[in-house]
Amino acid sequence: MSDLAAALDIVGARWALLIVDRLLDGPQRYGDLQRDLGVPTNMLATRLRELEAAGVLVRLPLRHNTRAYALTDRGLALREAIVALGNWGKNDAQEPSLES
Repeated sequence: MSDLAAALDIVGARWALLIVDRLLDGPQRYGDLQRDLGVPTNMLATRLRELEAAGVLVRLPLRHNTRAYALTDRGLALREAIVALGNWGKNDAQEPSLES
């Protein structure tokens, strides 16, 4: 398996990078992630478990049986890749298509 394939096994699933991107701003509560991203709750729970198991994020206990999530150093290391993908998407949307 290539290094890229190994990385995509962790963050290539739908919503995974959007969750990481949101957590780059700092720890977020589950409900805030769900509301801000618009991800279905079952999918959010699955992705959070997967990212936690991969060491990308950690769960932080809060009062009243609520949780927040924060990136680990491994998750924070994705910042450059996420910024680059965002810039690529922005540039792609601004440039005319070569297809005719």
